[in-house]
Amino acid sequence: MMEQREFPNPYSEYSGEKLLGTDGKLSPDIARNISSSIEDLLKRLHAGLVEADPDDYSVYTGSAGISLLYLHLYKTLGRSQDSSFLQTALDHIKRPLRHLKNRKMSFLCGDAGPLALGAVIYSRLGKNKESKDCLSRLEGLQHKLEDDSLPDELLFGRVGYLFSLLFVQKQLGPDAMDSTHITKVVKLVLRSGRTMSERDGWSHPLMFAWHDKHYLGAAHGLAGIFYTLMQVHSSSLQPDIDKLVKPSIDYMLTLRFPSGNCPSSIGSNTDKLVHWCHGAPGWIHMFVLAYKTYKDEKYLKAAKDCAQVIWQRGLLKKGYGICHGLAGNAYAFLTMYKLTGDMAYLYKAYKFAEWCFDYGKHGCRTPDRPFSLFEGMAGTIYFLADLLDPQHAQFPAFEL
Repeated sequence: MMEQREFPNPYSEYSGEKLLGTDGKLSPDIARNISSSIEDLLKRLHAGLVEADPDDYSVYTGSAGISLLYLHLYKTLGRSQDSSFLQTALDHIKRPLRHLKNRKMSFLCGDAGPLALGAVIYSRLGKNKESKDCLSRLEGLQHKLEDDSLPDELLFGRVGYLFSLLFVQKQLGPDAMDSTHITKVVKLVLRSGRTMSERDGWSHPLMFAWHDKHYLGAAHGLAGIFYTLMQVHSSSLQPDIDKLVKPSIDYMLTLRFPSGNCPSSIGSNTDKLVHWCHGAPGWIHMFVLAYKTYKDEKYLKAAKDCAQVIWQRGLLKKGYGICHGLAGNAYAFLTMYKLTGDMAYLYKAYKFAEWCFDYGKHGCRTPDRPFSLFEGMAGTIYFLADLLDPQHAQFPAFEL
């Protein structure tokens, strides 16, 4: 008997509870509950960061991730009346920008994340010289792209660098980043995927591997690669992206478990992981964007199946985080709510938020970096802040 990785879901199905006010925003009582939890968790985060690893500069588990959180809080909570969030974001990005090691190049785990964040934060503060310096350093990482040892996946690879470029464009405007840089990365990723597919005889046009294993999820696998590629909007690249990505997603449809969950890698037949990094909570974003892009109902059906298994098995004993915790799972419901407008999905996101109100009281495992963005408390705060404005919620370092 396999050990349960999740707590039983104690919540009933949606039965028409009022969630929104007349202005279309969350009802005042719900918003107050969320804001109160954010305030409490921010105090605990501030105290806990004193003991965080000072030499981890990544977005994933380090100080750059705390910077991204505060940039997000500036956008969601403080833009109109409080710039202290933006200053705090700068405080947390300064040290990473001075100590980058020029070894990894992705947004989440490499130099590209801090540099992209630095460019955006300095620009928001009107420090254009510093912003341009960050952009120049970010573009300078491109010489690594053609290294054959570089993977293509999101966490460490080319697609992680691609996200950094797209993030800058989204935050600062299309002219902030030369589009030829984006074109170069996309062509390299597509070429890499086609080469592996043709060489190894796969039936679908794009295949990728990480450490000689064909991963399928958002962090290391196909779902993260295809999702990021579909977020590229370029008339010159679109035909190739569509021609190669759509049939590859169709192949992934055939791999799902009967439960609606999704395997972590090719050959995995154990239906156990319901995480953003491995499983339905990562795949659902790919299916939703495929539905929006290609208008095929089969992708919407797959997304609904993913949402159901996340509702059933998403209260994870691993904790409350983004990568393999409850907050990352809850984003699935926000994504479905934005797509469908169905209040049942907003209700489910709020119920997962209620679980977070009792942060640390459920007996979950304590992560290695308990206050970080993708493993710990910072990610939970990020999700709760997004829930205050659910129509504009975006999964951090993944959704543009």
